[in-house]
Amino acid sequence: MDFNKTPFIVIWEVTQACDLACLHCRACAQPLRAPMELSTEEGKGLIDQVARMSAPLFVLTGGDPLKRPDIYDLVAYGTRRGVRTSMTPSATPLLTHAAIARLQHCGLARLAVSLDGSSPEIHDAFRGVSGSYELTLDAIRSAGNLGLPIQINTTITRRNLADFENMVSLLKTFDMVLWSVFFLVPTGRGQLRDLVRAEEFEEVFAKLAEISQNVSFDIKTTEAQHYRRYLAQKRAVLRRSSEVEVPLPGGRPLGDGIGRAPRGLNDGKGLVFISHQGEVFPSGFLPLSAGNIRRQPLADIYRDAPLFKQLRDTSNLKGKCGVCEFREICGGSRSRAYALTGDAFAADPSCVYQPRMVQACA
Repeated sequence: MDFNKTPFIVIWEVTQACDLACLHCRACAQPLRAPMELSTEEGKGLIDQVARMSAPLFVLTGGDPLKRPDIYDLVAYGTRRGVRTSMTPSATPLLTHAAIARLQHCGLARLAVSLDGSSPEIHDAFRGVSGSYELTLDAIRSAGNLGLPIQINTTITRRNLADFENMVSLLKTFDMVLWSVFFLVPTGRGQLRDLVRAEEFEEVFAKLAEISQNVSFDIKTTEAQHYRRYLAQKRAVLRRSSEVEVPLPGGRPLGDGIGRAPRGLNDGKGLVFISHQGEVFPSGFLPLSAGNIRRQPLADIYRDAPLFKQLRDTSNLKGKCGVCEFREICGGSRSRAYALTGDAFAADPSCVYQPRMVQACA
């Protein structure tokens, strides 16, 4: 794909309303809907634009998308327009078996739910509401019984790092297509004290690479672009020793027909995020607006806005990210760089790797 023209993933935050109070919520979600949310007709107009851009995946997120009564109409409209749609609802009493069945009937391609611990104590502490763990498991079972492809999202923080192996054991019991492993970006309610150390990123990468060889579901990372660097290094070592290769992520179709993003996807580079009020951001974790779809077409903002063009040009990267030999497949988390340094082009503070050029100058 040419990321200069077409995003692989378009994410629309349909609302910031949510009945949970997650400790790491980038949106600082509130119980009530905002009066300036995109209307149903504006949402359909956005879907029309996504269809014209031929983006492979459209994600409805929040807040909790089920807080919008028109969400089923929006999913159905996307289906009619040929837009492959995924949704990330919150595990609340709104996420019933009937709601999931209705979403499937409307054409939802994949249901993504968050599970941040192997026990109610860990997960519910994350979500700020007792009972969220059981509601999440109920949703996973409902989707499985209906044959609706399921994705599990897990955010790695200091609060659940020690629970990693138990989480994997639990995930192996599910019929799921993808485990999306998020790494905390301290924005919104996310706290810097909950961010794991750069060395611990590498430890999790090693576990993910090993696990990926013997599970039925695919694994991807979010805001941990340097996992691609880790896998590239791993593959090079295995190739030299003539052992089985560990593949780089990218392109493999999953059980629901949604392919994995090509290598190099990053904030503003194959990814675009539209807020509940129409603001266009490089990602939900990078709060720098490049325009608003109420004033300008999404395609024009994505293709021509200076911020997006700068983010897609790796020559703008600074520090060790700017000289790293893996910058085209990785590029570091622009969101985390911004959150921790105030500069979206700074080196990713959560990467331990020292590029060859840096080593040569040491």
